[in-house]
Amino acid sequence: MNAGLLVNATICFAITISSFAFAWVLARSEEEHNDKSKPALWSLVILWSLVGLTYLPTTIRMVAAYLGRENLDLVMYSLAAVPFSFVAVPLVFFILYVIVGNKKISAYISLLFVLFGAAYLMLLFTNGVIGPIVSSYSSLFTINSDIAINIYLMGLFVIPTAMIIGFLLLIFLQKMPKHLRYRTALPLVAISFVFDFMLTDMITMVDVMQLVARIFVLIGTVQAFLAYFPPMTLQEKLGIKKYQYELYDEDFDIDGEEDSIDV
Repeated sequence: MNAGLLVNATICFAITISSFAFAWVLARSEEEHNDKSKPALWSLVILWSLVGLTYLPTTIRMVAAYLGRENLDLVMYSLAAVPFSFVAVPLVFFILYVIVGNKKISAYISLLFVLFGAAYLMLLFTNGVIGPIVSSYSSLFTINSDIAINIYLMGLFVIPTAMIIGFLLLIFLQKMPKHLRYRTALPLVAISFVFDFMLTDMITMVDVMQLVARIFVLIGTVQAFLAYFPPMTLQEKLGIKKYQYELYDEDFDIDGEEDSIDV
């Protein structure tokens, strides 16, 4: 038994609590959003809930590895794979909805990523995994399907990441006030941070790298919270007298038209 596994479990538990807490806070702020903004809001609630649902069984996995319960470790890995497979879906919906402002178009395109996630899960459960390999700091599994890994990398990672980068580039090419750029760009950076390191967490076979990836997922979650609920000192620096939670801004939008969407 290694204390490093308990440290890993503690980090995973912190990610779980912070993700669920953030999702709950966002959900409670629904009344502060207009009808146009609510689909984007709930996509974020679902996104952070899926992050929490991924790391809740992962927390139990680390405790099971510490106790030498390999069967429970495997069961929890399988449970964590389900929400992990669909994290890209609300992320894609959020980006598309913020850009185009059309719920149906965003939902139809997001459905493609549901199919990618389902295909990944089917291959994962059909071909199984190799492990667990328990080390000083973690319990590691190897996915026994190169096709499953490629589906996730190309369909569920590369495309959403490219969308985030493209959206960020679009934001920085636009002229906008500092507070609006903060409100728009930083949440996307935080989401990208969490999204990228979740993938590193799931596919790495180096225990220390997995532990570091989970630390960065936790940092990204905290960063996302600060993006939506900045401390007073930062509000004053950016000239925000009362922080607005709206995901729409009628004074500015990406295309330069009214009633469009920002983050």
